[in-house]
Amino acid sequence: MNRNVLIAGGGIAGMAAGFAAARAGWRATVFERAHAFSEVGAGVQLGPNVTRILQAWGLGDALKQVAAFPAGLRARSMNTGEVLATFPLKDAVSNYGAPYVTLHRADLHGLLLQAAAREGVQVHSDSVVQRVHQTPDSVMFDVMQHGQLQHHHGPAAVAADGVWSPLRQQLLGDGLPVFTGHIAYRALVAQADLPLHLRSQDVLVWMGSQAHVVSYPVRGGDYLNVVCLAEGRLLDDDANDLQALQTWNAQKSEAQTLVELHHALRGACAPLTDLMAACSDWRLWPLCGRPAMQGSHQHAQGRVALVGDAAHPMLPYLAQGAGMAIEDAAELALQLDHATAEDVSERLQQFAQARWQRNARVQARAVRNGQIFHATGPMRLGRDMGLRLMGARLMDVPWLYGYDRN
Repeated sequence: MNRNVLIAGGGIAGMAAGFAAARAGWRATVFERAHAFSEVGAGVQLGPNVTRILQAWGLGDALKQVAAFPAGLRARSMNTGEVLATFPLKDAVSNYGAPYVTLHRADLHGLLLQAAAREGVQVHSDSVVQRVHQTPDSVMFDVMQHGQLQHHHGPAAVAADGVWSPLRQQLLGDGLPVFTGHIAYRALVAQADLPLHLRSQDVLVWMGSQAHVVSYPVRGGDYLNVVCLAEGRLLDDDANDLQALQTWNAQKSEAQTLVELHHALRGACAPLTDLMAACSDWRLWPLCGRPAMQGSHQHAQGRVALVGDAAHPMLPYLAQGAGMAIEDAAELALQLDHATAEDVSERLQQFAQARWQRNARVQARAVRNGQIFHATGPMRLGRDMGLRLMGARLMDVPWLYGYDRN
C-alpha cells in the first residue's frame, strides 16, 4: 500500500501531523508556503493535556531544554494590582500526570521540525498548495513549488494551512473567518533587562474591562512574553482590509502603538504600566475566528482531514490553540496507524467524530473566558468577587487538562 500522506501547511499543526503520521508508519510530505521558517516573537502555553502527548511521542526531554515551568498562575486586578486568585500550575504533574509549560512558539515549532526530520518527514518550503482533487482511491495536491506547478498523489491528505485555509474554502465553502474585534499586542523582553520587581517565572493575568494582559516566561525563563488583548478600537480603518486581517505579525509606529496601549489600559496600576513601558517592538495580531464547530464534516471531507486553525481557530483566552492542533495530530495518528488504502475515508471520519465535539467545547470555553476576562460594570465586580472566593476552583479545568485518548 502507498502510505503517503500529503500535508498542506508547515506550522505547528502541520509539523505535528507529519511527525505523528510518520510515527504511525506513513510517509509524510509537508508543503509550506513560506520560503523559510521565521522566528516570530510569540509565546505558547501548553497544558498537561498537551505535554502528555509530547512525552508519549518521546519529546519530553527536548521540551525541557526550551520550555519554562511556571510554578503558578496569578490573576490580578488591572486597576488596583490586587491578587484576586492563584492557581498552582506546579501541581499539574501530581494532578494530571504531566507538566504545564510555557515556551516560545518558534522553539515548539523547531522541536517538532527536528523530530519530524528524524522520522523522515519531507518538508518543502516555497510550496503553495493551490487545490486538492479527490477520487474514490486517492488525493492529489496541485502545488506551486518554486514557481512551477507540481502534482503530488497519495491515499490521504491533511489541511493544516491555518485560519485562512484555502483548502477549507474549497472543501467546505463556508466563507472566510470573521474579525472578532479583538487585537493582541505582543512583545518579548529579556528578563535581565527588567528591574527585579518586574521579573517573573509565573503566569500573570491582569484583568480589566474590555482588555487584559498576560505575561509568562519563555526560553527556559530567560525571556518574558507579554500580550495585551483589547477590544474593538484597533483596526477601525482596516476591519474590512483582508490583507490587514491576515497579518499576525504587523508592526505600527512606536508612538501609535503607545497611544493605543494607553487607551486600552487606561486606569491601570503602576506595576502593570511599568511592565508595559519596559517592553518595545510591539507586534499586532488581529484575532479572526469562526463559530464553534457544528459537526464532524468540518474535520474531514473524504480523504482529507482538517486540523488546527484550518478546522477550529481558537481565541487565545484558554491558551489551547497549539494544544488542540497537537491533540488533532495524536488522534490522526491513532486512526492512520491501522488504516488501509481502502478505508482511509472511514478512518478520517472516525478521527472527525473523535475530535469535533471536544474542539467545539474548547472554542466555546475560550469565547466565554474572553467575556469574563474583559467584563465590565456589575459583571466585572462579580468576576473579581468570584475569583476572590473560589480562586483555584474556577481556574482548574479537569475536563480539559485530564483528557487522554490513550
